[in-house]
Amino acid sequence: MKKGLLFLAALLLLAGCSKKQDFDATGTFEATEVTVSAAASGKVLTLNVEEGQKVKASDCLGVIDTMQLYLQRGQLVQQQRALLQGKPNAGKQVSLREQIEKQEREVARVERLLNSNVATQKNLDDAQTQLTVLRNQLDATLSTLSTSNASIDGNAAAMEWQIKQIDNGLQNSRIFSPIDGTVLVKYVEQGEMAAAGRPIMKVADLDNMYLRAYFTSDQLSKVKIGQKVTVIADFGGDEQYEYEGTVSWISAESEFTPKSIQTRNSRANLVYATKIAVKNDGRLKIGLYGEVKL
Repeated sequence: MKKGLLFLAALLLLAGCSKKQDFDATGTFEATEVTVSAAASGKVLTLNVEEGQKVKASDCLGVIDTMQLYLQRGQLVQQQRALLQGKPNAGKQVSLREQIEKQEREVARVERLLNSNVATQKNLDDAQTQLTVLRNQLDATLSTLSTSNASIDGNAAAMEWQIKQIDNGLQNSRIFSPIDGTVLVKYVEQGEMAAAGRPIMKVADLDNMYLRAYFTSDQLSKVKIGQKVTVIADFGGDEQYEYEGTVSWISAESEFTPKSIQTRNSRANLVYATKIAVKNDGRLKIGLYGEVKL
């Protein structure tokens, strides 16, 4: 009787060892996850998202209080306007030009009189001296105006950059998701305080998932980027679904086999991670177990 039981156990063990594995690699499903963080500090005025909600990258999902930035912008705009309105008036410059033109005519008139022996050389020298003084005054005025205008324009330009910085801050106060996806976790509620860099939510692209599977070194020659493979999602029991997958990435370095991963060669210690892109039909979930057939 005892010998019969030992013989039956040996047969069962032999059958188990000879059972052919129906996969080439295994792994778990993952998705591209993005943590959306606040780019500004302040009170969260609105946050129109819930966990499980689908969002688009172009949608504004919430707003952080921007009142202080808005007031600062208004103050800068008024200061810039007042500065530009205070630029020196060119009226004095116009007056000097008119005086110079008049004096040039006077010099020409005295020259004619001198040629007719009606005026003296001193009269001509005095007229030319007055013309030189007026021209020097014009040059000094133009130099002063140029320096003053350059200073004012420089200050106004600096204010313009400050206004642009505030505009950027106003833009950063709006909350956007960088990708189309589904909200996995919501870290902040409306009315709470946000700080720059503090996570607001986590968004994942669940429409385009990938299976992180592991192949042994002797299987790498059969795997290449762009290759079509069969991916089997295992929901437990007999519930399994097949998907078409595409190898999108192969690790350049080996690693020790993760404890949760089975390999075709149970003696393999080192494996290579791969990513196999799969289009999600709504059933695939992050962390779900899957198998690969080459």
